[in-house]
Amino acid sequence: MTKESHISFKAGISRRYFLQVTGAGVVTATALGASAFRAQAEPYGKFTWISPRGTLEVLDDYPYWAAKKAGYFGDLDTDMQPGPSDGTATVKFVDVGQADMGFPSPGVFSFAIQNGMKLKSVFHMGARDTFSFAFRKGEGTNDLKTLEGKTILLGSAAWQSITDPLLASQGVDIKKVKYVEAGWPTWGTALAGGQGDAALSWEGLRAEWIAKNLDFEYWLGVQNSKLPANTFVVRSADLDDPDRKAFLEKYLRGWAMGLEFGYQNPRAAVEAVFEQFPTLAKNLGPELGTTSILQQINVFRGDMDKREGWGSHDMASWQGFFDQIHKIGQISSPVKAEDVCTNELIGPANDFDKAKVKADADGAKLSEGFAALDVEKIKAHLFDSAVK
Repeated sequence: MTKESHISFKAGISRRYFLQVTGAGVVTATALGASAFRAQAEPYGKFTWISPRGTLEVLDDYPYWAAKKAGYFGDLDTDMQPGPSDGTATVKFVDVGQADMGFPSPGVFSFAIQNGMKLKSVFHMGARDTFSFAFRKGEGTNDLKTLEGKTILLGSAAWQSITDPLLASQGVDIKKVKYVEAGWPTWGTALAGGQGDAALSWEGLRAEWIAKNLDFEYWLGVQNSKLPANTFVVRSADLDDPDRKAFLEKYLRGWAMGLEFGYQNPRAAVEAVFEQFPTLAKNLGPELGTTSILQQINVFRGDMDKREGWGSHDMASWQGFFDQIHKIGQISSPVKAEDVCTNELIGPANDFDKAKVKADADGAKLSEGFAALDVEKIKAHLFDSAVK
């Protein structure tokens, strides 16, 4: 695995971080120089959300594009940025004020906590664990302990903060696992080409890999793990500012409405994304696009009967995660979930007219290719690639 990497911030920032992954899997960062914060109109000016994956040309962010198309953000000035492919950039940019909201995995969020970034999770997108391990056909396993002594491919060194707790929670001795940083977006191709024994993957990406002729079988976290998945984080201080807090409630309401829209009409949500990214539309097509979004809806929705609404944190799940990463040394001190995760914005974010959103979704006009799809048939085969 690469032992050191760095990212350069866009104009106006002179602060650099150097990523260090120790033999124990502890991720640390050193900040060099002074940080120059961008000037912002009150409460935010243009509100910038930053991706964890270095690209926006994916279906993962469908709630935003569906909500934007439907006008659910109203007059809020919003912006989406892909960010660098460095796995920890999504928290670093928020920390230094170059972005307002990031979308880290729990592991990358723990990196922020370990390094003293004053961030808080305010909207838990991934109610179920989205992460999985891909294997070449015929080489998959339902017992991750068999990965001891073997090699797992990652797209970024920072992803070890995702895989270590997931493996440890399944009884794997993580000291016996080797990681290789195979690069973004080529780590899946590397697995198909015979490198490594497994590769980290996630829901939604499974369908995208099929479009690239990467046909794997999977151990699925969504079926086997109790850990949480990616979440929206902001600077903790923003919650102490009444104007910014009010803005966040309205902004997250747009996302919640987009999530509801996608649940009610997944095909229309895919079309909203495809309109933004024609190349993605060409590469995936209606059926695989709908398959991808249905995988993600399963993660984002979770068991809604037990949640306070879209974005609600299951504090027991988060506490289990923090206890696990403290046990394996990914963080040096215990973390109380309620100190870094909050549901205070969930009520306001879900305070919208669900009947209107359903009517909007039901009334969305579909193109011929999407209208011809049988969504229930796709749902019936959603987990066909899981290891049997």
